[in-house]
Amino acid sequence: MMIYFHYFLISLHYRGYPASIMEMHHHEISIWGSWQLAPEILLPLALLCYIYIRNTKSNQYTVSLRQQIFFFSGVASILAVVITPVGARAMDYFSLHMTQHITLMMVSGPLLVLGTPNAFHPTHRIFLTLTNPWISWLLYAALMIGVHLPVPHGFIMDNPWAHTFIEVPLYIVLPYLFYFNLLDRNLSNRRMSPAFSVISLFLMMVPETLTGFFIYTNPSSLYGNMYTLTDQRRGGSLMWSGAMIIDTIWMAFAVYHWIKSEEQKSLEVDAEIAAEQKLIKDFE
Repeated sequence: MMIYFHYFLISLHYRGYPASIMEMHHHEISIWGSWQLAPEILLPLALLCYIYIRNTKSNQYTVSLRQQIFFFSGVASILAVVITPVGARAMDYFSLHMTQHITLMMVSGPLLVLGTPNAFHPTHRIFLTLTNPWISWLLYAALMIGVHLPVPHGFIMDNPWAHTFIEVPLYIVLPYLFYFNLLDRNLSNRRMSPAFSVISLFLMMVPETLTGFFIYTNPSSLYGNMYTLTDQRRGGSLMWSGAMIIDTIWMAFAVYHWIKSEEQKSLEVDAEIAAEQKLIKDFE
């Protein structure tokens, strides 16, 4: 299966891309002098922060200090790869594109989930469908693999609006839906069993690391010489190794919640046994 996927990538590479793609790259401009406002991301983030602060201040949702730190760290991580040179030059350098991708999908999304109030349980059918464990897993994997196939990637690079208004927003929304159930902080009445959460996170490592592996080991440019081979391999190595490291962290979170959940169940069983024993003594 791995070999077929590798040859599929190579075959797509040889189809070539329009010359206009190359014209989009401006390597003569200093990377660290490039910044952008990105109002299409800043304005929704500002609205999200306003809603979060208003609801927590009005006691509609109760959140701990730790949850607030998680939430605003998630927002900060989005800004760090959107308005900075990383975001401004993500279409010029594959390594910066991959840095933005990894941060939004594997850092920002989980942090926003961990900052979400425990009582936040939307019942809308669309939300429930998109957070379904199977559907959210497939959507997440499809996005992560799909945008790095040569043809979709070439289309995105040739059409900046696709990167701005489709790719980046999806990098933020789909990971949140994927991690929403997996990193549930409730110890009882969980949306998903802790064991299933750990398994799901482990399985996601497969497409993530394989994507990075094939990009890194490809002997020639996958993207019509859009990037240097060194830059392509640098991006592939970030995906390959970075995904494994970050996924291990979130798996540790899931395992921790699993242990705490089992401890909670044990306490509940002990309380039931104690209540039964007290009831028996009362009858005696």
